[in-house]
Amino acid sequence: MAFKDFFQRVSAAPTNPNQGQLPRHFDIADLYSGPVPEADGTAAGSEGLRLDEKLRQAYFWIVNTAIISPHYDIEFNAEPPQVFNVGDAKSRLTLPSAQSYSSYVLLPLLTFATRRKCLFIGGPGRGKTASALLMGVLAGYPPKDVRRTMLHGHPQMTIADLLGNPLPADLVAAQSVQDIRIAWRQWLSMRVKVIDEYNRIPTRTQSALLTVMGDNYAEMFDQIHECPDAAWFLTANDDRGGGTYQVIEALRDRIDVVVQALSFNPRFLSDLLNRIEERIRPEDVVPRQIIFTEAELDRLQDEILAVEFTEPVRRRLEFFASQFEFCDAAADQFEYKTKDTARLAGVEWHLLTARDTGRDRLKDLGCQTVNGLSVRSLMTLIHFSKALAYFRGSVAVSLEDLRHILGFVLFDKLVQDPDAPFFEAAGNGVFRTDRVGWLRRLFDLSCAEYDQLDLDRDDPVADMKRLFHKGLSGVTEREVRARLVTIERHIMELTKGRKLYGHLYDDLLQLKYFHQRYTNYLNWLRTQ
Repeated sequence: MAFKDFFQRVSAAPTNPNQGQLPRHFDIADLYSGPVPEADGTAAGSEGLRLDEKLRQAYFWIVNTAIISPHYDIEFNAEPPQVFNVGDAKSRLTLPSAQSYSSYVLLPLLTFATRRKCLFIGGPGRGKTASALLMGVLAGYPPKDVRRTMLHGHPQMTIADLLGNPLPADLVAAQSVQDIRIAWRQWLSMRVKVIDEYNRIPTRTQSALLTVMGDNYAEMFDQIHECPDAAWFLTANDDRGGGTYQVIEALRDRIDVVVQALSFNPRFLSDLLNRIEERIRPEDVVPRQIIFTEAELDRLQDEILAVEFTEPVRRRLEFFASQFEFCDAAADQFEYKTKDTARLAGVEWHLLTARDTGRDRLKDLGCQTVNGLSVRSLMTLIHFSKALAYFRGSVAVSLEDLRHILGFVLFDKLVQDPDAPFFEAAGNGVFRTDRVGWLRRLFDLSCAEYDQLDLDRDDPVADMKRLFHKGLSGVTEREVRARLVTIERHIMELTKGRKLYGHLYDDLLQLKYFHQRYTNYLNWLRTQ
């Protein structure tokens, strides 16, 4: 019993003494319900804690007590860290100088807080299912309910196994399809949904699952069951087709973040021994003070979305995202010069790269991928960056927040071209297998080019955008013509004697957009 008490202990010390004051938006409902605001204006949880502090306490209880994960791979530094080069390959061991985190615990917890979708990948027996089960307990569900409602993928799973069954009496007596009632599965109404080995679900059943994941409703016999917003946790031993069935592309695209279950360090075997001898399972002893109510989860989302995403960070994300979609050889029409155009046409990738126009394929970051970024991926990046900043007690997203989140959100969204010159360069071969490290390196290279172009201080397209967003009301015909001339001159300057790269392509499309809007406005003025 003494060991169980130790297992349930949560530190009373603040996990982040230097936390800032989080922004808070007034809601008329706060006058009638919900926790009383603290002195700093941030709502407290059921235990009198700020919700970001409660979230951090949950993280530290899991990482120090429940899940044995000594891998602090999300590193932050307050000053230059100590770095050691180990072995013949000069493997780099870094000792962070600020509070750092284990992605295997942090990313699922941020998924829980934002009600998004997380995929655990890794070999059997590495704790993927146990970690997902813990997230259900944090939402207030008894461990036995989470276990019973957890879906286990298998090759014979039907849509009825997934969603529910029509009531037999209704099938006999019903005069129409609408008269048939459905006994819906309990998991559809839960706010934490767990699917074990989702890549063993048959393709037809995956399509029904896609509707639930993407649109929050289930449909059977013309009956609709509305599902609440939920955090989803899926597991797979292999995310590259190692299951019984290939996962359909649309379902894979709905997954927001991918987390790898790293190997167990045998130095922590004594912790396993204690659990076996004391018959302790982490999900059965989760401390009450780190369990979130439904109201707290709703408020948690509001506070996360209120974290600021500043313009300097947004501009670097824009510049990074602009590197990948452009493909000069894909089309004649300027707007269609994208990798997606080539993908839809079914053209072999090596045929396109063979028709390259002479760009520096080592310098061009877009040459490292065979696709670009979707709108959904960018929205997920923003959402998780806000969540990480919130977790750290910050009022705004930092460049480091974005850099660390990027590797897990884009893990299977940006697809490598393994034949790209980048991977042949000395020291870069390891990035063919280290996708998180590769994505961080891509972002670092993008930021370096952004700094080289001095876009924080000298960005004429951004200046034109700010001017345009002031609106056209009251702008005279003479001013419109002057702006059109400015746009045309800048296009001439951008295209004069330059190779066409992704960020330049997006700037030119932005300028064409402005030119068209001003042209339309000018034509309207002439009719007045």
